Amino acid sequence: MTHLLIAFVPVAVVLSLAPGPATALVVRNAARGGRRHAFFTTAGSSLGVLAWGAFAAVGIAAVVAASAEVFTVMKLAGAAFLVYLGVQSLRGRGETPAQRRPTARRSAFREGLVTAVANPKLAAFFVALFPQFVPRGAPVLPSALLMAATIVVIDLGWYSALAYLVARARRAFVEGPWLRRFERLTGTVLVGLGVRLALERR
Repeated sequence: MTHLLIAFVPVAVVLSLAPGPATALVVRNAARGGRRHAFFTTAGSSLGVLAWGAFAAVGIAAVVAASAEVFTVMKLAGAAFLVYLGVQSLRGRGETPAQRRPTARRSAFREGLVTAVANPKLAAFFVALFPQFVPRGAPVLPSALLMAATIVVIDLGWYSALAYLVARARRAFVEGPWLRRFERLTGTVLVGLGVRLALERR
């Protein structure tokens, strides 16, 4: 199992570093609410990744990946949620973190979780790649969760570093006109990612 896990690490690194909805959300929430908000976003996304690891082990991910109808429903749901988040940013008023509601951290966690769980591409990834790294005769669930946990650890490191860099520059956004412009930029990116997901074929 050890050598297979080592072989899986580069795959997990590529998956974590590839720009996508989670990256856009972390950057957006780090700029809007600081590193803690970005951490809650990452925590929600990480829980979603672990859930897909469990789904892959019990066969749910295979059903999603194999069924055109289920895949399409999940794809459209995930796309609609990304567009919703993007529109929120586009319509935002550029409030400072101090003006935001105390529930913002829970919202950041929920955004990360829903974005990950409603992403059928994760199902396809787990179904296509995970079996190659599960030792013959080994229990599937522990192996799948261990690999999902590997992705989570890399995600935490990468997104924490990204959030730190964004939070360091946040003062310029908060105290100047750049916050509103940045929200519009991230909103546009999220809407674009949602549209791309909706139009993407299996």
